[in-house]
Amino acid sequence: MKTNSIVSVFFIAALMVFPLSSLLAYEGGAVSDGGTITGVVKFKGAAPAPKKLEVTKDKEVCAKSAKNDPTLIVSGGNLVNAVVSITDIKKGKKMEPQKVTLDQNGCEYKPHVLAFVAGSTVEVLNPDGILHNVHSYSKVNSPFNMAQPKFKKTLTVKLDKPEVVSVKCDVHGWMSAWLFAAENPYFSVTDNSGSFKLTDVPAGTYNVEVWHETLGKVSQKVTVKAKEEAKVTFEMEKK
Repeated sequence: MKTNSIVSVFFIAALMVFPLSSLLAYEGGAVSDGGTITGVVKFKGAAPAPKKLEVTKDKEVCAKSAKNDPTLIVSGGNLVNAVVSITDIKKGKKMEPQKVTLDQNGCEYKPHVLAFVAGSTVEVLNPDGILHNVHSYSKVNSPFNMAQPKFKKTLTVKLDKPEVVSVKCDVHGWMSAWLFAAENPYFSVTDNSGSFKLTDVPAGTYNVEVWHETLGKVSQKVTVKAKEEAKVTFEMEKK
């Protein structure tokens, strides 16, 4: 048998035992002399005025505070709730699934964008004392559609695979959130100043991508040097 044929046979056999996704999976461990990527995501153009949301149900609970549309928030010219991540890193710091929380306090999902590594457990809280219904629109993970009456203070779901998932409440139509299940531990959600930070990044050049629910995606190559900080500015605009 020729050498190329032997290699092909072994590769096919490996795929039967280990799927391609596992052979290409992220490898986590200790990072020595890691660098940092910091920066801001700017919004190009005039900042939109906050759009008020109409509370149409359970007003005694839901209307205690004013509701604004969370799908596009600009603060000081910078974009809030964008997810910045490294998309092509294969080896770096440990990737440890965690237990994270999605709250529904005041008939709003908090945080509006919740990012975590795939395999993590999401606890959905209901402190409102009324009925909510948590409905995900997954395509890769199994979708869930669960009623959460007032006596059920906590629901638990798990997203095993990387995916960005829309979540809505079927009872209160203005409620929306996003679950960002990341494929590696290098991600950050921009804060109220539009800032982000990625730490313990091994030296190298990477594709850094910004995702936003209404503005789409932008990316750029970023070079990280050992023990140094790489500062990056992204800019996003309406299409």
